Amino acid sequence: MSSNADTAQAKSRSGRLPRKRFYRARAHSNPLSDSHFPIPIGPADFDYCHHYPYFFAPGSGGRSDGDAPPRKVRFADIGCGFGGLLVGLSPLFPDTLMLGMELRDKVTEYVKERILALRASNPGHYENISVVRTNSMKYLPNYFEKGQLSKMFFLFPDPHFKEKNHRRRVISLQLLDEYAYALEVGGIIYTITDVEELGDWMRSCLEDHPLFGAVPEEELELDPVVKLLSSATEEGQKVARNGGQTFRAVYRRIKLEEE
Repeated sequence: MSSNADTAQAKSRSGRLPRKRFYRARAHSNPLSDSHFPIPIGPADFDYCHHYPYFFAPGSGGRSDGDAPPRKVRFADIGCGFGGLLVGLSPLFPDTLMLGMELRDKVTEYVKERILALRASNPGHYENISVVRTNSMKYLPNYFEKGQLSKMFFLFPDPHFKEKNHRRRVISLQLLDEYAYALEVGGIIYTITDVEELGDWMRSCLEDHPLFGAVPEEELELDPVVKLLSSATEEGQKVARNGGQTFRAVYRRIKLEEE
């Protein structure tokens, strides 16, 4: 590990938040290109002790009881960016493990250091969130078992405006098959964008998929997560500052009779 990285980690462990300007990267990456980073062979190989030491380290006070099923990640933030949603969700669901999945290496490093700094300055808090550098469009089944997740988030994804690049979009009928596999029945997908055409696209894909049904508006009004969709992330805050409009689609994983 380089001396710069060592210095950054030391500052994070002391409770000092990392500075974004040292971790800037391109706004988006090509999810179809080949990238080289370690991935678990399967969900059973995911290193929970590394990501959530409070809950899994030997002798910690946060492990599940012996008779209780082992804790697993329940929320996944796909393309988590700088981790704003994870940080916002953590105190709302302190006993729920959450994982951010980000393709850009510098951004992933920033989120790691941010979480370490928050843990150091707030003992006992933010222990339930972590991040991995990975390509969720390719490797989601390597991380999650069938029906493991209760919530998935897709906040301000790359719109890939050109028609020839629509196959790179993170919401599609084909990818929804994988998301339906990872979500438990009753689990929820949250999407939001400031691009109207992409908002229509995501809603149309979800509407056309037989394993998803729209969550009623009256239910969304009572969901504490919904207000974070447009306010927790850097992208959402930028849209709000500029007086922009957002387009939200929230759908529930439903069960078919033959399942």
